[in-house]
Amino acid sequence: MTAHGYGPHAETPLGFALHHVQLAVPAGSEDACRTFYVGVLGLTEVPKPPALAARGGLWVRGDVLELHLGVEADFRPARKAHPGILVRDIDALVARLAAAGIEVRWDGDFPGHRRCYVDDPVGNRLEFLQPDGTVPAW
Repeated sequence: MTAHGYGPHAETPLGFALHHVQLAVPAGSEDACRTFYVGVLGLTEVPKPPALAARGGLWVRGDVLELHLGVEADFRPARKAHPGILVRDIDALVARLAAAGIEVRWDGDFPGHRRCYVDDPVGNRLEFLQPDGTVPAW
């Protein structure tokens, strides 16, 4: 059984797994993103290789999640496209977000899950989900 109660998935001959998700951020937003992703969400900053660090951005990781925040010159926040991030305790997460003054938008339209959306400091949409036990895991 994998993290967060999700069971084994269909195996493929190539052995697919997700390494990271990249989100675009504007130049100069690293400190605001660090405050949110590390300070509020509690993720750990990962040092970028020197050649990539010169481009700016930020890498963070926690449990089985890794996010790469990459600087994009013509940045536009992702409002529809987003990562769906599983959490063990969505209520604890929402309490952390509320304590930081971050708006949480609940959505009850995904059977078997409690879920909410938040925007990161540059406007990218993030979805957080916790299985509620009413629908069998994959």
